[in-house]
Amino acid sequence: MQIGIDSFVEVSRFGETDAQRAQNLIEEVVLADQVGLDAFGIGEHHRKEYLASSPAIFLAAAASRTRNIRLSSAVTVLSSDDPVRIYQDFATVDLLSNGRAEIVVGRGSFIESYPLFGYDLQNYDELFTEKLDLLLTLRESVSVHWQGKHRASLNGQAVYPQPVQQPLPVRLGVGGTPNSFARAGLLGLPLTVAIIGGEPHRFRPLVDHYRDAWKRGGHAGEPDVAVHALGFVADTTEQAIDQYWPMYQEVFTRIGRERGWGPISKESFVAQCSPNAAFLVGDPETVATKMKHYNDSLGGVSRVGVHMSGGGVTHAQQMRAIELLGTKVKPLIG
Repeated sequence: MQIGIDSFVEVSRFGETDAQRAQNLIEEVVLADQVGLDAFGIGEHHRKEYLASSPAIFLAAAASRTRNIRLSSAVTVLSSDDPVRIYQDFATVDLLSNGRAEIVVGRGSFIESYPLFGYDLQNYDELFTEKLDLLLTLRESVSVHWQGKHRASLNGQAVYPQPVQQPLPVRLGVGGTPNSFARAGLLGLPLTVAIIGGEPHRFRPLVDHYRDAWKRGGHAGEPDVAVHALGFVADTTEQAIDQYWPMYQEVFTRIGRERGWGPISKESFVAQCSPNAAFLVGDPETVATKMKHYNDSLGGVSRVGVHMSGGGVTHAQQMRAIELLGTKVKPLIG
Protein backbone atom coordinates (compact mmCIF):
# COMPACT_ATOMS: atom_id res chain seq x y z
CA MET A 1 0.00 0.00 0.00
CA GLN A 2 1.35 3.41 -0.98
CA ILE A 3 1.04 6.39 1.36
CA GLY A 4 0.56 9.94 0.15
CA ILE A 5 -0.53 13.36 1.28
CA ASP A 6 -3.38 15.38 -0.21
CA SER A 7 -3.56 19.14 0.31
CA PHE A 8 -5.87 21.97 -0.69
CA VAL A 9 -3.15 24.42 0.46
CA GLU A 10 -5.21 26.00 3.21
CA VAL A 11 -4.27 29.59 4.05
CA SER A 12 -2.46 30.02 7.34
CA ARG A 13 -4.31 30.56 10.61
CA PHE A 14 -1.03 31.67 12.21
CA GLY A 15 -0.22 34.99 10.56
CA GLU A 16 1.83 33.84 7.57
CA THR A 17 1.21 35.62 4.31
CA ASP A 18 -0.17 33.71 1.34
CA ALA A 19 3.29 33.95 -0.25
CA GLN A 20 4.86 32.31 2.79
CA ARG A 21 2.15 29.65 2.85
CA ALA A 22 2.91 28.86 -0.79
CA GLN A 23 6.61 28.47 0.03
CA ASN A 24 5.74 26.28 3.00
CA LEU A 25 3.74 24.03 0.68
CA ILE A 26 6.80 23.40 -1.48
CA GLU A 27 8.80 22.59 1.66
CA GLU A 28 6.11 20.07 2.59
CA VAL A 29 6.36 18.32 -0.78
CA VAL A 30 10.16 18.26 -0.59
CA LEU A 31 10.09 16.71 2.89
CA ALA A 32 7.49 14.15 1.81
CA ASP A 33 9.84 13.12 -0.98
CA GLN A 34 12.83 12.95 1.35
CA VAL A 35 11.09 10.71 3.91
CA GLY A 36 9.94 8.28 1.23
CA LEU A 37 6.24 9.02 0.83
CA ASP A 38 4.79 7.86 -2.46
CA ALA A 39 2.57 10.71 -3.65
CA PHE A 40 1.60 14.31 -3.02
CA GLY A 41 -1.76 15.52 -4.33
CA ILE A 42 -3.00 19.10 -4.58
CA GLY A 43 -6.74 19.63 -4.94
CA GLU A 44 -8.34 22.44 -6.94
CA HIS A 45 -10.53 24.90 -5.03
CA HIS A 46 -11.72 28.44 -5.75
CA ARG A 47 -12.41 29.69 -2.23
CA LYS A 48 -10.72 32.31 -0.06
CA GLU A 49 -9.56 29.73 2.49
CA TYR A 50 -7.46 27.80 -0.06
CA LEU A 51 -4.63 28.80 -2.40
CA ALA A 52 -4.82 25.83 -4.78
CA SER A 53 -6.91 27.21 -7.63
CA SER A 54 -4.28 25.90 -10.08
CA PRO A 55 -2.73 22.65 -8.79
CA ALA A 56 -0.52 22.12 -11.84
CA ILE A 57 1.47 25.28 -11.07
CA PHE A 58 2.24 24.12 -7.52
CA LEU A 59 3.10 20.66 -8.81
CA ALA A 60 5.41 22.10 -11.47
CA ALA A 61 7.22 24.12 -8.80
CA ALA A 62 7.61 20.96 -6.72
CA ALA A 63 8.77 18.86 -9.68
CA SER A 64 12.17 20.51 -9.91
CA ARG A 65 12.86 20.05 -6.19
CA THR A 66 11.84 16.39 -5.83
CA ARG A 67 13.12 13.11 -7.20
CA ASN A 68 10.80 10.19 -6.58
CA ILE A 69 7.41 11.26 -5.25
CA ARG A 70 4.44 11.16 -7.62
CA LEU A 71 2.77 14.52 -8.18
CA SER A 72 -0.98 14.46 -8.51
CA SER A 73 -4.07 16.62 -8.54
CA ALA A 74 -6.55 15.79 -5.81
CA VAL A 75 -8.77 16.65 -7.66
CA THR A 76 -8.92 18.62 -10.89
CA VAL A 77 -12.47 19.92 -11.43
CA LEU A 78 -12.74 18.66 -14.99
CA SER A 79 -16.32 19.83 -15.60
CA SER A 80 -15.42 23.55 -15.42
CA ASP A 81 -12.05 23.41 -17.19
CA ASP A 82 -10.75 22.73 -20.69
CA PRO A 83 -9.48 19.13 -21.07
CA VAL A 84 -6.92 20.19 -23.67
CA ARG A 85 -5.41 22.72 -21.30
CA ILE A 86 -5.46 20.23 -18.42
CA TYR A 87 -3.66 17.69 -20.58
CA GLN A 88 -1.04 20.24 -21.63
CA ASP A 89 -0.47 21.41 -18.05
CA PHE A 90 0.00 17.91 -16.65
CA ALA A 91 2.07 16.79 -19.63
CA THR A 92 4.37 19.70 -18.73
CA VAL A 93 4.47 18.59 -15.08
CA ASP A 94 5.28 15.10 -16.34
CA LEU A 95 8.20 16.42 -18.38
CA LEU A 96 9.53 18.51 -15.49
CA SER A 97 9.27 15.55 -13.10
CA ASN A 98 10.55 12.95 -15.58
CA GLY A 99 7.37 10.92 -15.55
CA ARG A 100 5.81 11.42 -12.10
CA ALA A 101 2.58 13.29 -12.90
CA GLU A 102 -0.97 12.03 -12.34
CA ILE A 103 -4.37 13.62 -12.89
CA VAL A 104 -7.26 12.83 -10.55
CA VAL A 105 -10.41 14.23 -12.13
CA GLY A 106 -13.81 14.79 -10.57
CA ARG A 107 -16.84 17.04 -10.59
CA GLY A 108 -15.82 18.85 -7.42
CA SER A 109 -17.45 18.97 -3.98
CA PHE A 110 -17.81 22.76 -4.23
CA ILE A 111 -19.48 24.63 -7.08
CA GLU A 112 -17.61 27.97 -7.20
CA SER A 113 -15.71 27.10 -10.37
CA TYR A 114 -18.89 26.66 -12.45
CA PRO A 115 -20.14 30.27 -12.42
CA LEU A 116 -16.55 31.52 -12.28
CA PHE A 117 -15.80 29.99 -15.67
CA GLY A 118 -19.28 30.43 -17.13
CA TYR A 119 -20.80 26.95 -16.83
CA ASP A 120 -24.40 26.11 -15.99
CA LEU A 121 -24.86 23.78 -13.02
CA GLN A 122 -27.86 22.26 -14.78
CA ASN A 123 -25.27 20.57 -17.03
CA TYR A 124 -23.30 19.24 -14.03
CA ASP A 125 -23.10 15.58 -15.06
CA GLU A 126 -23.25 16.15 -18.81
CA LEU A 127 -20.24 18.46 -18.68
CA PHE A 128 -18.18 15.90 -16.80
CA THR A 129 -19.12 13.02 -19.08
CA GLU A 130 -18.24 14.92 -22.23
CA LYS A 131 -15.00 16.39 -20.93
CA LEU A 132 -13.81 13.08 -19.51
CA ASP A 133 -14.36 11.56 -22.95
CA LEU A 134 -12.18 14.27 -24.50
CA LEU A 135 -9.44 13.93 -21.87
CA LEU A 136 -9.22 10.18 -22.45
CA THR A 137 -9.24 10.71 -26.22
CA LEU A 138 -6.28 13.09 -25.87
CA ARG A 139 -4.22 10.23 -24.44
CA GLU A 140 -4.69 8.10 -27.56
CA SER A 141 -2.82 10.10 -30.21
CA VAL A 142 -1.13 13.43 -30.86
CA SER A 143 -3.68 14.43 -33.51
CA VAL A 144 -7.20 14.42 -32.11
CA HIS A 145 -10.57 13.89 -33.76
CA TRP A 146 -13.43 14.51 -31.35
CA GLN A 147 -16.97 15.89 -31.43
CA GLY A 148 -18.70 17.53 -28.48
CA LYS A 149 -21.57 19.75 -27.37
CA HIS A 150 -20.11 21.98 -24.66
CA ARG A 151 -16.65 22.46 -26.18
CA ALA A 152 -15.51 23.12 -29.74
CA SER A 153 -14.79 19.95 -31.70
CA LEU A 154 -11.29 18.89 -32.71
CA ASN A 155 -10.66 17.91 -36.30
CA GLY A 156 -7.15 16.53 -36.33
CA GLN A 157 -5.41 19.28 -34.38
CA ALA A 158 -2.18 18.16 -32.72
CA VAL A 159 -1.83 18.63 -28.96
CA TYR A 160 1.59 19.39 -27.49
CA PRO A 161 3.62 18.81 -25.41
CA GLN A 162 3.40 15.07 -25.04
CA PRO A 163 4.20 13.53 -21.63
CA VAL A 164 6.94 11.09 -20.67
CA GLN A 165 4.30 8.58 -19.51
CA GLN A 166 2.22 7.09 -22.29
CA PRO A 167 -0.60 7.25 -21.56
CA LEU A 168 -0.62 10.05 -19.01
CA PRO A 169 -2.18 8.54 -15.84
CA VAL A 170 -5.77 9.59 -15.12
CA ARG A 171 -7.70 8.54 -12.02
CA LEU A 172 -11.37 9.16 -11.33
CA GLY A 173 -12.11 10.81 -7.98
CA VAL A 174 -15.50 9.90 -6.50
CA GLY A 175 -17.60 10.51 -3.39
CA GLY A 176 -20.67 8.40 -2.75
CA THR A 177 -22.52 8.30 -6.08
CA PRO A 178 -22.95 4.73 -7.41
CA ASN A 179 -22.96 5.89 -11.04
CA SER A 180 -19.52 7.43 -10.56
CA PHE A 181 -18.10 4.14 -9.27
CA ALA A 182 -19.65 2.28 -12.20
CA ARG A 183 -18.33 4.82 -14.71
CA ALA A 184 -14.77 4.36 -13.48
CA GLY A 185 -15.06 0.59 -13.74
CA LEU A 186 -16.63 0.57 -17.21
CA LEU A 187 -13.92 2.93 -18.47
CA GLY A 188 -11.14 0.89 -16.86
CA LEU A 189 -9.89 3.85 -14.84
CA PRO A 190 -8.20 3.72 -11.43
CA LEU A 191 -10.47 4.97 -8.66
CA THR A 192 -9.86 7.35 -5.75
CA VAL A 193 -12.61 7.29 -3.11
CA ALA A 194 -13.00 10.32 -0.85
CA ILE A 195 -14.06 9.12 2.62
CA ILE A 196 -14.47 12.10 4.93
CA GLY A 197 -16.65 10.53 7.60
CA GLY A 198 -18.51 7.46 8.73
CA GLU A 199 -17.01 3.98 8.65
CA PRO A 200 -14.89 2.70 5.74
CA HIS A 201 -16.74 -0.62 5.47
CA ARG A 202 -19.88 1.24 4.39
CA PHE A 203 -18.13 2.04 1.10
CA ARG A 204 -17.46 -1.63 0.33
CA PRO A 205 -20.67 -2.13 -1.72
CA LEU A 206 -19.75 0.87 -3.88
CA VAL A 207 -16.19 -0.39 -4.34
CA ASP A 208 -17.53 -3.82 -5.28
CA HIS A 209 -19.85 -2.08 -7.74
CA TYR A 210 -16.73 -0.53 -9.32
CA ARG A 211 -14.97 -3.88 -9.50
CA ASP A 212 -18.02 -5.54 -11.07
CA ALA A 213 -18.22 -2.75 -13.66
CA TRP A 214 -14.52 -3.25 -14.43
CA LYS A 215 -15.20 -6.91 -15.20
CA ARG A 216 -18.22 -6.03 -17.36
CA GLY A 217 -16.01 -3.62 -19.27
CA GLY A 218 -13.63 -6.47 -20.13
CA HIS A 219 -10.51 -4.61 -19.01
CA ALA A 220 -7.13 -6.24 -18.57
CA GLY A 221 -5.34 -6.04 -15.26
CA GLU A 222 -6.81 -5.53 -11.83
CA PRO A 223 -9.11 -2.73 -10.58
CA ASP A 224 -7.19 -0.08 -8.66
CA VAL A 225 -8.80 1.49 -5.56
CA ALA A 226 -7.16 4.36 -3.67
CA VAL A 227 -8.55 6.32 -0.72
CA HIS A 228 -8.53 10.00 0.21
CA ALA A 229 -9.18 10.40 3.95
CA LEU A 230 -8.88 13.14 6.55
CA GLY A 231 -5.97 12.65 8.90
CA PHE A 232 -3.11 14.01 10.96
CA VAL A 233 -0.17 12.38 12.74
CA ALA A 234 1.66 13.48 15.89
CA ASP A 235 3.91 11.80 18.42
CA THR A 236 0.90 10.88 20.56
CA THR A 237 -2.76 10.45 19.71
CA GLU A 238 -3.68 13.12 22.26
CA GLN A 239 -1.38 15.60 20.53
CA ALA A 240 -2.80 14.72 17.10
CA ILE A 241 -6.38 15.30 18.29
CA ASP A 242 -5.53 18.55 20.09
CA GLN A 243 -3.62 19.96 17.11
CA TYR A 244 -6.09 18.89 14.42
CA TRP A 245 -9.42 19.60 16.16
CA PRO A 246 -9.37 23.47 16.02
CA MET A 247 -8.81 23.44 12.25
CA TYR A 248 -11.43 20.74 11.71
CA GLN A 249 -13.95 22.62 13.84
CA GLU A 250 -13.40 25.87 11.95
CA VAL A 251 -13.55 24.32 8.47
CA PHE A 252 -16.58 22.11 9.00
CA THR A 253 -18.50 24.72 10.98
CA ARG A 254 -18.09 27.05 8.01
CA ILE A 255 -19.08 24.40 5.49
CA GLY A 256 -21.94 23.32 7.74
CA ARG A 257 -23.40 26.83 7.71
CA GLU A 258 -23.30 26.80 3.91
CA ARG A 259 -24.92 23.38 3.57
CA GLY A 260 -27.36 23.35 6.47
CA TRP A 261 -25.55 20.82 8.63
CA GLY A 262 -25.83 20.74 12.39
CA PRO A 263 -23.13 22.08 14.74
CA ILE A 264 -19.77 20.32 15.00
CA SER A 265 -18.93 18.88 18.43
CA LYS A 266 -15.60 17.65 19.68
CA GLU A 267 -17.28 14.44 20.82
CA SER A 268 -18.36 13.63 17.27
CA PHE A 269 -14.87 14.47 16.03
CA VAL A 270 -13.21 12.17 18.56
CA ALA A 271 -15.67 9.44 17.61
CA GLN A 272 -14.44 9.69 14.02
CA CYS A 273 -10.92 9.04 15.35
CA SER A 274 -11.98 5.71 16.90
CA PRO A 275 -10.60 2.42 15.51
CA ASN A 276 -13.40 1.63 13.01
CA ALA A 277 -14.19 5.19 11.92
CA ALA A 278 -12.83 7.23 9.04
CA PHE A 279 -10.28 9.71 10.41
CA LEU A 280 -6.58 8.82 10.25
CA VAL A 281 -5.77 10.91 13.32
CA GLY A 282 -3.36 9.68 15.96
CA ASP A 283 0.14 8.50 16.71
CA PRO A 284 2.00 6.50 14.03
CA GLU A 285 0.89 3.09 15.31
CA THR A 286 -2.75 4.18 15.45
CA VAL A 287 -2.66 5.63 11.95
CA ALA A 288 -0.91 2.57 10.50
CA THR A 289 -3.51 0.28 12.09
CA LYS A 290 -6.35 2.33 10.65
CA MET A 291 -4.77 2.27 7.18
CA LYS A 292 -4.70 -1.52 7.40
CA HIS A 293 -8.36 -1.38 8.48
CA TYR A 294 -9.15 0.60 5.32
CA ASN A 295 -7.36 -2.03 3.26
CA ASP A 296 -9.27 -4.88 4.90
CA SER A 297 -12.64 -3.09 4.80
CA LEU A 298 -12.45 -2.28 1.10
CA GLY A 299 -10.92 -5.54 -0.11
CA GLY A 300 -7.55 -4.04 -1.00
CA VAL A 301 -6.32 -0.46 -1.36
CA SER A 302 -3.42 0.63 -3.55
CA ARG A 303 -2.83 4.01 -1.89
CA VAL A 304 -4.06 6.06 1.05
CA GLY A 305 -3.84 9.80 0.57
CA VAL A 306 -3.97 11.54 3.95
CA HIS A 307 -5.72 14.87 3.60
CA MET A 308 -3.50 17.33 5.51
CA SER A 309 -3.95 20.77 3.97
CA GLY A 310 -1.55 22.60 6.28
CA GLY A 311 -2.32 26.16 7.29
CA GLY A 312 -4.79 24.92 9.88
CA VAL A 313 -1.89 23.68 11.99
CA THR A 314 1.49 25.34 12.41
CA HIS A 315 4.09 24.73 9.73
CA ALA A 316 6.27 22.93 12.29
CA GLN A 317 3.38 20.62 13.24
CA GLN A 318 2.66 19.89 9.58
CA MET A 319 6.30 19.07 8.87
CA ARG A 320 6.44 16.78 11.90
CA ALA A 321 3.31 14.98 10.70
CA ILE A 322 4.90 14.45 7.28
CA GLU A 323 8.10 13.18 8.88
CA LEU A 324 6.16 10.69 11.01
CA LEU A 325 4.15 9.45 8.03
CA GLY A 326 7.33 8.63 6.15
CA THR A 327 9.64 7.41 8.91
CA LYS A 328 7.16 5.72 11.29
CA VAL A 329 3.85 4.95 9.59
CA LYS A 330 5.14 3.72 6.25
CA PRO A 331 7.50 1.08 7.75
CA LEU A 332 4.58 -0.25 9.80
CA ILE A 333 2.50 -0.71 6.65
CA GLY A 334 5.21 -2.81 5.00
